[in-house]
Amino acid sequence: MDDGRPLFIQIAEAIEASILDGSLAEDEQAPSTNELAAFHRVNPATAGKGLNLLVDRGILLKRRGLGTFVAPGAQQMVRNERVEQFAQHYVDPLLDEARAIGLDTKAVLAMIRDRDAS
Repeated sequence: MDDGRPLFIQIAEAIEASILDGSLAEDEQAPSTNELAAFHRVNPATAGKGLNLLVDRGILLKRRGLGTFVAPGAQQMVRNERVEQFAQHYVDPLLDEARAIGLDTKAVLAMIRDRDAS
């Protein structure tokens, strides 16, 4: 955990990855702030900030006196967000460059199919 991004974001993304791959199921209790802090060797406030980021986005739900739980529909929410991020970070720049060098969508798709077949 030291790729230059804030630790609380890395913690939130690790939880998202667990939700996405199903190792942390919907309605299941998420790790506590103290568990996350010990595991990642960070201050509990940093771990809590990562959890709260996911609570604010509706991916996790706080249940008073019980802890934090994965929200119903969280896996699909995370998947949808990741698809949009993928499009913004990879597809949009790809299409911009393709247009700049005179390639149409059909040519780009053919290139992708050719590379995928290899």
